Amino acid sequence: MADRGTRRLAAVDATAQALGLFAGQKAAEAATLVPKLISAEFDAKADLISLEALADWCVRFSPAVATDAPDVLFLDITGGERLWGGEGELMRELAARLASNAIPARLAVADTPGAAWALARFDACICPPDHQASKLAPLPVAALRLNEADAAQLARLGLRTIAQVIGLPRGPLTRRFGPGVLLRLDQALGRLPQALNYRRPSSPWMQRLAFAEPVSTPDDLARVAADLCGLLCDQLQTATRGARRVVLVYHRLDGANPVVEVGLALAGCDPAALLRLLLPKLEEVDPGFGVESATIWAQEVEALKPSQAELDSTQAQAAASIGPLVDRLANRLGSDRVWRAVPVQSHAPERAVARREPLSLGQAAGWDAARPRPLRLFVRPEPIEAPAALLDAAPARFRWRGLWRRVARAEGPERIGQEWWWLAPDQTAVGAVRDYYRVEDEDGARFWLFRAGLYGGEPAPRWWLHGLF
Repeated sequence: MADRGTRRLAAVDATAQALGLFAGQKAAEAATLVPKLISAEFDAKADLISLEALADWCVRFSPAVATDAPDVLFLDITGGERLWGGEGELMRELAARLASNAIPARLAVADTPGAAWALARFDACICPPDHQASKLAPLPVAALRLNEADAAQLARLGLRTIAQVIGLPRGPLTRRFGPGVLLRLDQALGRLPQALNYRRPSSPWMQRLAFAEPVSTPDDLARVAADLCGLLCDQLQTATRGARRVVLVYHRLDGANPVVEVGLALAGCDPAALLRLLLPKLEEVDPGFGVESATIWAQEVEALKPSQAELDSTQAQAAASIGPLVDRLANRLGSDRVWRAVPVQSHAPERAVARREPLSLGQAAGWDAARPRPLRLFVRPEPIEAPAALLDAAPARFRWRGLWRRVARAEGPERIGQEWWWLAPDQTAVGAVRDYYRVEDEDGARFWLFRAGLYGGEPAPRWWLHGLF
């Protein structure tokens, strides 16, 4: 890599380290020490893409994986270590899998990200809970991830281990180095939290299955999904919880991770209902050369509230059928295409309605029965042609989409003025006045028309069709 016009080594492997090379060394000096040195151009963007791909692969070990470029991954294994028989077994399995793919790695387990980073760099081990201080004490101050200036200044003062920094008074340390040193120290010791940017939301509601032999047939994938749904729902039922979104991941031999995701309109923990949503999407899963393990986890988990059974069984059956219907429609058409309309306080018809989740709780105020609104309201009013009518009267006929219609009955007008607080600086209140009419043609079709503007004003009034009853 280039550093201020000087080419330096960005990283070295174990063989190069044994020959005395190190990261940050000048490339010319390294070539002098090792004449047959083989190097490749440093590509930070490609390295980041590879790191993110490795993070996605690590989902088989934990649903919560965070990247820390250029070469660090954080896995939150809280609650998931039991699926592997403990933290030690999980770490050994992960190390073996990385080694089999020729990916060098140093691993450590600790309560805090800072302690895990330090131990992985300098003393790969498993830190017992609340023992960060004793484990970190003999490590060099570089294990705190300090900037180069602070690390060099501490070294010049003879402070070479974390134990020496821990023993210093906090006030003078802050005045001398600023808050950075104490911040890193407190984060490593668990005194302050450290935020991680997970590629997927963290969830303790996770289950995993591993197979002695890879599976690939559709029937096997379906059985795996059924087993995982049962395990996850048992976990949720024990805690009286329900999931609104569930993610199923098949981990293939080649490292790819096909994902199947479904959502529920109401939080639930019924394995049969969940499986019915997952099965249609399994047709899109490509097992490749085989699936070696699978994981499932729940997102947007909510507490389940007990509900009283309906006295009328027909009402209970009708209520129970709505949720599965909405789930099937939303997962087939898309969650953004299934919604219910609720009224909003606004004079303008296009702003008097809002979209809500189909089965969201809470009752909104109903529409005014004295001012009925059309069942179908156009997103944008469509222009119509109408002969001039008497003042405050509906047109006798109008042409919409090339077809003339004669008005048999009409009600109105209902005058609606534009809300002045929504007006742009170049608009006027008079030009925004609308007179609405409910009209019925000779064939019985009903329309919602309005005239924009007032007769005698500028510009001349125009007629529009805003909805259908």
